[in-house]
Amino acid sequence: MTMATRAALGLIGLLAGPALAAPCTPPPPPPAEARPQKPKLPDKPACLDAKGGCPGWEAYSYNDAIKAYNAQAQAFRPLAEAYVQRLNAYVKASAEYAQCEVKALQP
Repeated sequence: MTMATRAALGLIGLLAGPALAAPCTPPPPPPAEARPQKPKLPDKPACLDAKGGCPGWEAYSYNDAIKAYNAQAQAFRPLAEAYVQRLNAYVKASAEYAQCEVKALQP
């Protein structure tokens, strides 16, 4: 291949580069409905802070509600971590998309 041919092919590559490149595709965000719901902490009974404390049944009920909350929180954690991973993947793909757009604008 002659030097002139290489130069012509290089010039064609420069001029046609962005046109020949695949179009940039924006990444889809994770669906909002995939976001897990954080469990609600049970309401603390007012008698818990009172001088006399709570009657036994109320204290036991609150303790049971806290145990249920802790179980829900434990089940929530891996769902939240998986959603955060999807969000981080979206952020990374968005940055790659932005770089693709920047490169497409370069002469």
